[in-house]
Amino acid sequence: QVQLVESGGGSVQAGGSLRLSCAVSGYTYYMGWFRRAPGSEREWVATIYTRTGSAYYADSVKARFTISQDNAKNTLYLQMNSLKLEDTAMYSCAAASSASNPFNPAGYGYWGQGTQVTVSS
Repeated sequence: QVQLVESGGGSVQAGGSLRLSCAVSGYTYYMGWFRRAPGSEREWVATIYTRTGSAYYADSVKARFTISQDNAKNTLYLQMNSLKLEDTAMYSCAAASSASNPFNPAGYGYWGQGTQVTVSS
């Protein structure tokens, strides 16, 4: 069983930065971040493989966001820089305990409760 608890959301002006954290308990094969804007479907943001640290990003956030993990602290992070208005969404961390599709929500069996990120002009 994996438990996930996010923190770090908030409001920021466009061009600013935020770091999201996700406290993780239990074994994970890979972990990811997703987001959902009002009226939109859940969108994959980034994934990191727990053992190797290999990371993958959606084109919309590449070069602006960084996913990382601190194994000593059992914490997953999403560093978000150069934030844009369109980054406004509810962000959720997710985890899988076995191999599946890391780019699709269906590939994750465990989810956090979500944290809101609002970017204003």
